[in-house]
Amino acid sequence: MDDTPTTRMLSWARNSTIYRLQRQMMTEKQLFDAIARKAKQKFEDISAAQIKALAEFAVKFAYDQQALNDAAYAEISTRSAVRAGKSKRAIAFKLSAKGIDSNTAAQALDSANDLYAALIFARKRAFGPFRRAELDEKRQAKELSAFARNGFSFEIGRRVFDMSQDDAEELLYSSAVS
Repeated sequence: MDDTPTTRMLSWARNSTIYRLQRQMMTEKQLFDAIARKAKQKFEDISAAQIKALAEFAVKFAYDQQALNDAAYAEISTRSAVRAGKSKRAIAFKLSAKGIDSNTAAQALDSANDLYAALIFARKRAFGPFRRAELDEKRQAKELSAFARNGFSFEIGRRVFDMSQDDAEELLYSSAVS
């Protein structure tokens, strides 16, 4: 069996790449994995070498079209995750799982503000300055452990926990504007 993909296979890979990248931004690893997975399903009797060649062709095609950029993906994902209340640690883990190398992830995380993300997290969960219920020992332990489980350091969790609502809202507003 020949290890080079057929013209039909290459055409499918190109069209599939265009379709996928029009729908959502992807990392190189995500595109490679998606094309490889679909090629196995689409073509009967396809060899492992042909699958690999199709996935590599798709990635090269995407780079040639300037539709694939892991650094931009990391920056956009990081900004979005911070606005969603995710910690730097959680964002780094997610970027790593998506196939972003550690240097690219570290550059994207440089601009992330863990305190701002922790405040968003606290507002979403009605913790710390946004608490509606009375504080007792059980609630305090629950809130502080939730910060830790979500990747925030004890210092940041404690700082948000002890903040007044006015201070928290002021910090949220000033960070969102800048």
